[in-house]
Amino acid sequence: MKKHKRDPSQQAFSRGYKAGISGRSRDLCTTQLINLRAAWLNGWREGRSDQWEGMTGVSGIHKNPTVHTTMASA
Repeated sequence: MKKHKRDPSQQAFSRGYKAGISGRSRDLCTTQLINLRAAWLNGWREGRSDQWEGMTGVSGIHKNPTVHTTMASA
């Protein structure tokens, strides 16, 4: 099975979301590339927003971009 490369901006968004949902500072963004930094900060903002709304743990699993769900056909 071939391994597909993930889009770097999607990966940065996902990492930013994880940092935001866990309450970490936005100063932890390690990339200096403008596009990736913007994606990371967007993910961080969405993660912080979800944390403030109580979307952590099981209640926020549907919002987490790192969780992939697939629907099986019957």
